[in-house]
Amino acid sequence: MTTSFPPGFLWGSATAAAQIEGAAFEDGKEASVWDTFSRVPGAVLNGDTPDVAVDHYHRMPEDVALMKRLGLQSYRFSTSWARIRPGDRDVNPAGLDFYSRLVDELLEAGVLPWLTLYHWDLPQAVEDTGGWANRDTAYRFAEYAEIVHGALGDRVANWTTFNEPFCSSLLGYASGVHAPGRQEPAAAIAAVHHQHLGHGLAVQRLRELGAQHIGITLNLTNAIPKDAGDPVDLEAARRVDGLNNRIFLDPLLRGSYPDDIRTDLADLGLTFGDDALVRPGDLEIIAQPLDFLGVNHYHDDMVSGHPLEVPADPSLVPADPHAVAGGIRSVGSPFVGSEYVTFPLRGLPLTGMGWEVNPSGLTRLLVRLGEEYPALPPLYVTENGAAYDDEVAADGAIHDELRTTYIVDHIQAVSDAIAAGADVRGYFVWSLLDNFEWGWGYGKRFGIVRVDYDTLERTPKDSALAYAAQIAAATDARAVDPASAAVLG
Repeated sequence: MTTSFPPGFLWGSATAAAQIEGAAFEDGKEASVWDTFSRVPGAVLNGDTPDVAVDHYHRMPEDVALMKRLGLQSYRFSTSWARIRPGDRDVNPAGLDFYSRLVDELLEAGVLPWLTLYHWDLPQAVEDTGGWANRDTAYRFAEYAEIVHGALGDRVANWTTFNEPFCSSLLGYASGVHAPGRQEPAAAIAAVHHQHLGHGLAVQRLRELGAQHIGITLNLTNAIPKDAGDPVDLEAARRVDGLNNRIFLDPLLRGSYPDDIRTDLADLGLTFGDDALVRPGDLEIIAQPLDFLGVNHYHDDMVSGHPLEVPADPSLVPADPHAVAGGIRSVGSPFVGSEYVTFPLRGLPLTGMGWEVNPSGLTRLLVRLGEEYPALPPLYVTENGAAYDDEVAADGAIHDELRTTYIVDHIQAVSDAIAAGADVRGYFVWSLLDNFEWGWGYGKRFGIVRVDYDTLERTPKDSALAYAAQIAAATDARAVDPASAAVLG
C-alpha cells in the first residue's frame, strides 16, 4: 500500500504536564486533583504519584534537544493550571516562566509549540469548591486561559482548550477511575456541560485576544454492535456512541445535545431552562467556530447489551479499561444510565493495556466525522500510540517491534483516510516519553523514548527511530542519523 500526505502535513509527538513534569510542589505549584487522588489508597498502581514523574520540569532543555534530533516538527504539551495559578488564586510567575522557557526552547529548535490548556490536572482548591460539577469552574477556566495567552500568546499560535473531556468528566466524576475519583452520575453530566461551557468561554476570550488557531481534542471511538441484527446490541452501541462521541461532538459542531441523549439523561441532570444545567445562551457559547478538531484514538470498541461470555483462553481477557489498576477501590462505569453495556473481544491482537489493535478503525472514524458533520473543521490526530512491556537489550537498545508496527500501521490508516476524503492535517504520536500513566502509575509504557525511572536516563526506542524515518521520508527531509538519537543522560 502507498502512504502519502498532503503538503504541510504536520508530524509531532505529545505529552501532558501531570504525566511528565514532576516538581509537583516546587516553585509555587500547589496540588492538582491528580496529586491528591494518587494518594488515595488503591487509586494508583503501587501507590505511585506524579511527584517526580520523569522530571521534565528540570530536564526540559535536553528533552527538547531530543525532539529536534528525532526530527519532530511539532510538540503538543499541556500547561498546568495548578502551576500557573496555584489554588486558582494569584498568578505564579515561576510557573509561567517555565512554559515561557519551554516555548522559547522549542522555537529555537525549530519545533512548533502546540499548547493544550487542560489535560486533567484541575487545581485541588477548585475541586474543593465543586470542581467541574460547579458552573463557576467554567468561568475560572476562561480566566486561566487568558492568563496563559497573556504570557505565551506572542509566540504560541496553536491553542487546544481541553484534552479528552470524556475522561476528566465521565471517568473522573462517574466511574471514579480518574481524579477526582467521584462516583456521582449527575455530577458527571454537570462536568460534561461545564467543560463544554468553559471551552466556549475560553475560545471567545482567546479570539478577543487575537488567537487565530483554536480547537479542542476529543477521544473518539467506533461503537460497533456485536450482532448488527440484535436490537439489544444495536441499542448498546447507540448508547456508547452517544456518551463517548456525540455528547461532545454535537454541542461543539451543531450547537445542540442529541435528542436521544437528552432523553437518556433527563433524569440524571441533563436539563434545560433558566435554573437548569443547560441555561439559555449556553449552547451558542459552546458552539464557537473551531479552526481544528483534535482526534485521539487508540482503539475502537465492539459493544453488546448482553453480559460478557468468559473467553475460552483466559489470556485473552483484557485489563478492564474502566477498572482501577490497583484493584483495591470499587469503581463504576463511565457510561451513566447505560452501565449494563459490555465490550466483547473480537480476537484481535491486544496492546499492553488490553486494547484491541485495529488500525482500519482509525480510518473509519476519520472518514465518518467528515460525512456526519458538515461544519467539521480540519482534523489532527493529536494522540495515537500503544503501551507494551519493553525489554532493554544487552546493548542498551529497546527493540519495541509491536509498538513500531502499531505506529506504522496507524500512520497508514491516516493516509488511507485522507485518500478517502478526510481532511487530516497532522499526526502526533503518544507519547514522546514513558511517564506517569494515571491509574497505572509507572506500570505502563507508551513512550517512543524509554525513561529509566531510577536514573531518569532517556533512550530512544526503535519506534522513535522508525517514526523519525517516517517523518524524514514524508517530508523529503534529510534522513535522521540513528547515532544522533543516542542515549541522553
